[in-house]
Amino acid sequence: MDAAYYVAGIDVHKKMLAVVVANARDRELHFECRRFGTTVSELQNLSAWLRERAVQEVVMESTAQYWKPVWLALEGQFQLWLAQARSNRGPRGRKTDFRDAKRSVSRLLSDDLILSYVPDMEQRSWRTLTRTKYQLTRDRVRLQSQLESLLEECQIKLSSVVSDLLGASGRRMLGAIAAGETDPARLRELGDRRLRATDAELTDALNGQPQPLHRKLLLLYLQRLDVIEAQIAELESMIAEAMKAHEDAIVRLAELPGLGVDSAQQIIAEIGPGAEAFPSAPQLASWVGVCPGRQESAGESTSNRSAKGNRAMRRLLNQLAHAAVRKRDCYLQILFKRLSPRLGYAKAVWAIAHRLCRLIWKVLHEGVHYVERGPTVSALTLKRRKQRLITQLKKLGYCVQLTPLSEIPTEA
Repeated sequence: MDAAYYVAGIDVHKKMLAVVVANARDRELHFECRRFGTTVSELQNLSAWLRERAVQEVVMESTAQYWKPVWLALEGQFQLWLAQARSNRGPRGRKTDFRDAKRSVSRLLSDDLILSYVPDMEQRSWRTLTRTKYQLTRDRVRLQSQLESLLEECQIKLSSVVSDLLGASGRRMLGAIAAGETDPARLRELGDRRLRATDAELTDALNGQPQPLHRKLLLLYLQRLDVIEAQIAELESMIAEAMKAHEDAIVRLAELPGLGVDSAQQIIAEIGPGAEAFPSAPQLASWVGVCPGRQESAGESTSNRSAKGNRAMRRLLNQLAHAAVRKRDCYLQILFKRLSPRLGYAKAVWAIAHRLCRLIWKVLHEGVHYVERGPTVSALTLKRRKQRLITQLKKLGYCVQLTPLSEIPTEA
């Protein structure tokens, strides 16, 4: 008879855990059920109870953020699996906590669960830093929108004549307005000479009517902006220190078109410095959710829409693809121009995001450098292009004979 092999399933909630244990070698699973709290002492009791029953694998649902303390308490003691909640959904009207836990064990053993990628503790700390920085960046953008709304209420049209409202010139003018300055001519003098707006345009844009309430709100906004920017700078130094050992991978990633140091750090925080969890580029693209999906029934595909994947990577790759297709003499820009007439702008950009994802995997997994070959063509590529153009012209009824420019005599 096969030796016993115990697997535990945990239905995670904020204040309670429903835990079941069963022997995976039994033909019919018989579960032992028990409830635990979610405090530190209760999680220690859970760990001890699972060890007493010789549990080797534990599966739990990714319920909001409440799975994280449970994972931390059991990490290093058992083989842990994190299941996506949608893949463990039960029939309507037949849902209980212990049924959910039992179902997760049964579906894990039958390979019917969709499991999430949970990196090691160091990489999870990188994710916390980079995602916090991204949220602060979003807060800064939101604060700028609030500032523009407040200025419109004051009849000040500064954002219409200054390209960057929160640049050096804009910050000096906003600070003076918050301090009580009302003379448009004096406010105009605080602008840099390199501003494209004329003196008349600046004076007219600054000729508003801010009230005392507006000045106080503007001062609060500027103070909050200083705090956000100081915290972003602090996070940047923390991220650089945390990833110092992987500086080479960051530099290699930053060489890709559309990428920089900041985006390279975010990518490494999401997939790791070597992308070891993904054996191939298609697997990474599938996990991120940038490859075409497949919705098939009766032998016919009804939708090729991409599946949902890692939200941080999808958002980042979409931004990077938009940046890459605007880079001159870039292979990805050439590819985008070839695809956009057939696919349209949005789908062509998404195809570039897919290509970028595969390039990222190759750069990280194989430790290579990106070499731009956009503006240069090999002899074979040039030969094929000439032959294709000749064939197209012949179909149109032209007799084509190519003569190199170097062989054409110049006129005196």
